[in-house]
Amino acid sequence: MARSAALPGGRDRPPGGRRRRGTPVHDRGRFGRFFGGIEDYFRTAWWGIVSPRMSEREPLVIVQAVILRDAVGGSGREVLLSVRSDLFGWELPGGTPEAGETREESLAREVREETGLEIAIEAAVGDWVRRGFRPHTARIYRCRVVGGGERPSHETPRLAWFDADDPPPALFPWYREPLADALVPGKAPVAREDWQGPGTIWRAMKIDLGMRWRGLP
Repeated sequence: MARSAALPGGRDRPPGGRRRRGTPVHDRGRFGRFFGGIEDYFRTAWWGIVSPRMSEREPLVIVQAVILRDAVGGSGREVLLSVRSDLFGWELPGGTPEAGETREESLAREVREETGLEIAIEAAVGDWVRRGFRPHTARIYRCRVVGGGERPSHETPRLAWFDADDPPPALFPWYREPLADALVPGKAPVAREDWQGPGTIWRAMKIDLGMRWRGLP
């Protein structure tokens, strides 16, 4: 995310995406959220279309976590989702490995930074090779919480637990398949490919614009 969400298909953020001045966009009124999103949209377009084809030497890899727990006061499981600060919609926590990190170390660090939680990795869910907008590989892991406390961050101002079998409508669409695969006990890691074209971008924009209109939950 890191870098959520990423943007269609991933969780890495555009260069400079951490910069914020004054009142954060998500804390502004309706029109402030819309006008504040114009810059983010331009930056996202550059980062997703131009940057990977002109300035990146290696394919982008993003690590993301399906963090599960037993449902509070009932049966079933819940999954932790977050809303990022520059593209509004629910997504899996995670980010981009730094130099010298293993992917597992990177995932634990990113989740700690974004949620305040310490996690243990239970299994690799699989790799999603995503082409089209913002080419990258997303490696997904199933995880559980082993410590820490929930704490939103400037990158992820909202956190919430949802029924893992019935995620919210505002979950970005490219996370639905990894979540479903993570819920199958004993399933071997999968290898899948996605094409993220105009239809995917439009579905993501509808989620983002809807949340900008209503305000973050």
